[in-house]
Formats: sequence, structure tokens, C-alpha cells
Amino acid sequence: MKKQYVSLLAVILSVSGFLFSCGDKMNKNTGNLKFDSIRVNETAHLFGDTSKPACNLVISFTYPVKSSDAMLKDSLNTYFLSACFGDKYMGMTPEEAVKDYTQTYINDYRRDLEPMYTEDEKNKENGGSIGAWYSYYKTIKSNVQFYEKNLLVYHIYYDEFTGGAHGIYSNTFLNMDLNTMRPLRLSDLFVEEYQEPLTDLIWNQLMAANKVTTHEELEDLGYGSTGEIAPTENFFLNKEGITFYYNVYDITPYAMGPVEVHIPFDMMAHLVGSSPIIGELKN
Repeated sequence: MKKQYVSLLAVILSVSGFLFSCGDKMNKNTGNLKFDSIRVNETAHLFGDTSKPACNLVISFTYPVKSSDAMLKDSLNTYFLSACFGDKYMGMTPEEAVKDYTQTYINDYRRDLEPMYTEDEKNKENGGSIGAWYSYYKTIKSNVQFYEKNLLVYHIYYDEFTGGAHGIYSNTFLNMDLNTMRPLRLSDLFVEEYQEPLTDLIWNQLMAANKVTTHEELEDLGYGSTGEIAPTENFFLNKEGITFYYNVYDITPYAMGPVEVHIPFDMMAHLVGSSPIIGELKN
């Protein structure tokens, strides 16, 4: 009987351990967040006339709809609405914010351009066409790039044309610490006085990627011509390390496009502080 009891106890403990392990894997991501998207593709013509120029607004807004922590869900939605659409939308629901933003964009387009278009029509010579710059567009897309344990990386893509030689586009990243419910900054991740040695690493990575050996050679290629090459708060984390993202004009001319600089964890081990987020990523 004793031998049977010991065997049964071993089985129970084994099964309990397996279930506990499975539960850990199922709930390894803080908040057990589930996401959905609101999509808009709206075109509106000046004066409501399809023969006139138009604006086009495309939105794909990703947001948490379910969580085991309601406060975390609401906090993330506040950050994401503000980052995508502006602070005035922070107190709205995602549905309200997207609807209001869409209508405001269309109203502003018509209010600003219809008087000028009317004047241009009066003044145009020989029935010539009016400039294509009256056709505006804007795209705002967001997605969850990484979500594991206490880290959620939220990516926002923005693209807009309001006349001129070309539009402007950008990528923005929020590295959300789900434990503190706020975005991570570089000072949260690195030791004090990290700026100078981290700047050196960024320069070295850029020189290696462009097969040059001096700062001057890199500058001759256009790097640093529109802004200082230094650590930017626009970065994203993953299991391999940190990637600094420089949008057009941040450190290079528009024609060179955006620049990404990836630094692996092992290359910057001497600069990493006691951040539990980086500890989780590395392990």
C-alpha cells in the first residue's frame, strides 16, 4: 500500500508540474493581451465633386481589446491613441478617435483648399489644368512588432503628402514596459554616462556597414549632414539587441532614406544597466 501511495503521489506531482509549466507558457506575456485593428480607406473630393481633386486617408490602427489587466489595456490604448493621432484623442475609445480623426482630416482639407482651388479656377489661362498638389494623402498604420513577457514593441508608420516636391514618411517605435505601464527610455536601459560610448558604437556600426574607416569618410557619404549622429530615443528592442531608427532628415538627406543601426547585446554588454527587460530578452 505504501509503495502504491508513493507512486500515486509521484504521478500527481508530475502532472501538477506539467500543468503549472503549461500555464506559465500560456501566460508568459504580461496582461495576456489580445489585439484588433480598425481600418479606414476614405477618399473625399473638393466640393464633393468627383471631377475635382481629392484627399485619401488610410488608417490601420492596432489596439488591445482584451487583457487580464484592464488598467494595462486602458493605459496602452491611451499611449497608442496619442502617438498615432495626437493628445486630443487620448480620452476617446479607439472607435471614436478614428471616426473623429477621419472627419477632421476631410473637413480640414476642404476648408483649407476649396477657397484656393476656386481662385485658381478663376485665374487659370487657356483652360489649363490646375496643379496636382491639390491631391493630398495620409497613411497611418500601426502594429505590434514584438510582445513577450514584460515588453511590447509598438510600431507606427506615417506617410503624408500636402503638396510640394514629395511627401514625408516616418517610422516611430514605442517600447512599452508592461510592468510599469510606460515607454522605455535609453536611461532606463543603460548605465549613467552611456551617451559617449554608445555614440562610438553607432559610428562604428555605420562605418562597418558602409565599408569606410573614418568619420570623415562617413560624412562624405552624407551621414551627419542633416543632424547629429547620436543615440536616438526612436529605437526598438528584440532578442538580438537594440536597433536605432533614424527617419529621413534625422541624420541624412531625404534621398538617402531612413537609417537603421543595430547593436547586438554582446557588443554593448559593458553599457547595459540592471533593466529587467533586457535580462528577459537575453534569457
